Amino acid sequence: MPAPASPATPATPAGPAAPAAAPTLSARLRRSTAESVGGLPSAFWWLWTTTLINRLGGFVVTFLALYLTADRGYSAAYAGLVASLFGLGSAIAALVGGVLADRIGRRPTLLVAQLLTALSTAVLGFADGQLMIASVAFLVGLSSNASRPATSAIIADLVPAADRVRAFALNYWAINIGFGVSAALAGLVASHGYLALFLADALSTLICAVVVFVRVPETRPAAPERDHAAPKVGLGTVFRDRRFMVLVGLTFLVALIAQQGSTTLAVTMGRAGLTTTQYGLVIGLNGLLIVLLQLPVTRLIQGRDRGMLLLVGALLTGWGFGLTAFAGSSALYYAATVAIWTVGEIMQAPTSMSLVAELSPAHARGRYQGVNSLAWSAASFLGPAAGGLLLDHAGRGTVWGCCAVLGTVAAAGYLGLGRRVTRAGYSVS
Repeated sequence: MPAPASPATPATPAGPAAPAAAPTLSARLRRSTAESVGGLPSAFWWLWTTTLINRLGGFVVTFLALYLTADRGYSAAYAGLVASLFGLGSAIAALVGGVLADRIGRRPTLLVAQLLTALSTAVLGFADGQLMIASVAFLVGLSSNASRPATSAIIADLVPAADRVRAFALNYWAINIGFGVSAALAGLVASHGYLALFLADALSTLICAVVVFVRVPETRPAAPERDHAAPKVGLGTVFRDRRFMVLVGLTFLVALIAQQGSTTLAVTMGRAGLTTTQYGLVIGLNGLLIVLLQLPVTRLIQGRDRGMLLLVGALLTGWGFGLTAFAGSSALYYAATVAIWTVGEIMQAPTSMSLVAELSPAHARGRYQGVNSLAWSAASFLGPAAGGLLLDHAGRGTVWGCCAVLGTVAAAGYLGLGRRVTRAGYSVS
């Protein structure tokens, strides 16, 4: 005989829904981390790892002038000549590396550039005589910068357009983490002799080449089918692309301003009676803020109008440096100006690189990234000299006033460029 059914439990009247529990700190951190680094392909992270390793071991460029003057006994003028030759090699490499990335592939270009960089850096540690040192420094600049267009092209190939600002920001973050740590470690390494700096730098670059060989795939898109009568995409095509060259010109203006941070700013602070230690702390704030703020700021600006982001970034950069004119001898005031232009740098650099990728034909990204890199190489060659001449002959107010003017001009240019890009059918958000 079946058991009698239990009487139904009377329904309880529904009350107001309980408020959802606030997310815990760990949950917020997990969500923030996922928004910052999630969803990117594994090959990107291997490439990111090589960027970090390379910058962690990037001792030579930072300490080259000190090595030549303090350790080898050469004049400051000769050290400046070597730095200029290094910059000249970098400028040539920006174009050559971009062409090779499109012609033979991103991965082979990156591998050859890193192997040659490791070899030439090691040779530089043993080089003797002014002619030999200058020649090898030129080769180091040539080989080291040849990898940059290929790296940027791989990121653009691997990452969808919607995530490129974030991807370039993460790569920029790795560059600054590595630079900050390497600058701190270089002094310890140099205590065992400057040769150790060169060999450690060469070893780190060699490790990067191994990682690229094992883990980073070739990403070069196949060239589209085209009519034989259509013009071939070469460097001339890039230089005739007016919309893109406007972007490169604006990048050059911003880069000219940024170069004053490592040269003219140091001289200005020294003339104001501040010590080298104070300058080190002030300029070190730039790297620290990038490490701390790059990811959260990138999350905040994700999906926003890139023309407006570039405009604001240019204004913050130009006027951040411009305010240096009023710093006097206050280290805290100098630090505040560094904080302002660092936020501009955080906004401008990855946003500009993502826009370069969007304006570039997929099969010609290497050339386009190379020409864009040329703007930074040219600014590193001309910016310190221009800032020094203005400082000596026109005064500090003129130098920093010119930075504010250049930043304003660049901002107006970005506003116009954003409108032209939108009319041409590209997305700027």
